[in-house]
Amino acid sequence: MLVLVAPGQGAQTPGFLTPWLDLPGAADRLAAWSDAIGLDLVHYGTQADADAIRDTAVAQPLLVAAGLLSASALGDIAPGAVAGHSVGEITATAFAGVLSEEAALGFVRTRGLGMAEAAAVTPTGMAALLGGEPETVLPHLEKLGLTPANVNGAGQIVAAGTAEQLAALEADKPEGVRRVVALKVAGAFHTHHMAPAVASLEEAAKSLEVADPRFTYVSNADGKTVASGQDIVARLVNQVSNPVRWDLCMETFDELGATALIELCPGGTLTGLAKRALPGVKTVALKTPADLDAARALIAEHASA
Repeated sequence: MLVLVAPGQGAQTPGFLTPWLDLPGAADRLAAWSDAIGLDLVHYGTQADADAIRDTAVAQPLLVAAGLLSASALGDIAPGAVAGHSVGEITATAFAGVLSEEAALGFVRTRGLGMAEAAAVTPTGMAALLGGEPETVLPHLEKLGLTPANVNGAGQIVAAGTAEQLAALEADKPEGVRRVVALKVAGAFHTHHMAPAVASLEEAAKSLEVADPRFTYVSNADGKTVASGQDIVARLVNQVSNPVRWDLCMETFDELGATALIELCPGGTLTGLAKRALPGVKTVALKTPADLDAARALIAEHASA
């Protein structure tokens, strides 16, 4: 069973879209999406520096556009399940047919602007904790006033909070944690700090045309499969201020019988987690178009099976 997943914020790097523009029609699609949402995706995906694409209002639409562009390059595929990490869930929603591509990009533009505005209120951020056991790490984060914003499994938890709280974490690591790595994000996403963005997303959701998913859809809120498009959109609204449970998503992939996983552009993060948490599952990360042949071979293998 093949799973298709989309990465979240922090996966972007300067110029990562450049090779994808050589694909037929890619530049035209990006230009049309740029016009639709009022953001030059081509510029930010090919020429902008790391600081420019760290901006939440830029990074989020850029990641969804990259994911959709790479998904279309795979051709007509029917995965056994789809899911996305944080903003990648909007990519998965569009791929599953819950929202049109244009609606998904408009929605993520609203999301990015709202979360950027919320992040500007107080200096906040996120940091990945490498190592440690949840029963030790989680109480330690609570003691420091931090939120376990992403419980990613495979020995990784991402803490989020104020700059002062994150500095305290660096100085006082939980037992068993080897490193604390600051993420390339501009706020404490998936925490109460993002609550102001929920209202703008609730309003935007009212005008969306929503369909039920064409493929099994796994929600990052709790790892459950969700069959209602309206329920999925409601989860998209609420997830900005609630933790991502990618560990539970991977448990669900395992329960569904996953044997392969393809991560859309800019791939790498989720395949890395899968290699540790889902041993034996074949993985392909779409970083550049050079990875498409390996992904297509995996798709063909599962189609024939």
